[in-house]
Amino acid sequence: MKKIVAVTACPTGIAHTYMAAEALLIAAKALGVEIKVETNGAIGVENELTDKDIESSIGVIIASDIHLSKERFKNKVIIEIDTRHAIFDSKKYINQLLK
Repeated sequence: MKKIVAVTACPTGIAHTYMAAEALLIAAKALGVEIKVETNGAIGVENELTDKDIESSIGVIIASDIHLSKERFKNKVIIEIDTRHAIFDSKKYINQLLK
């Protein structure tokens, strides 16, 4: 099974961060893809991606409305979108990583 990782964040770190994470989880399950989603919410980072998580993935989706560093994702395919796109079009972006 292919594995991807994702990071979600929004300015207030409340609704959109978690809505985007949930949409990505649901879409990945529907597509038969393993996913781990790190959220950067109001209470801080949850479900933090480890180096092993990143290394074992085929790519990264960054669904964020704020600037996030991409430094830890060197040598990975990265798709950057805002949380709105993750909420409404998660399957589309997961499929882009699978190609």
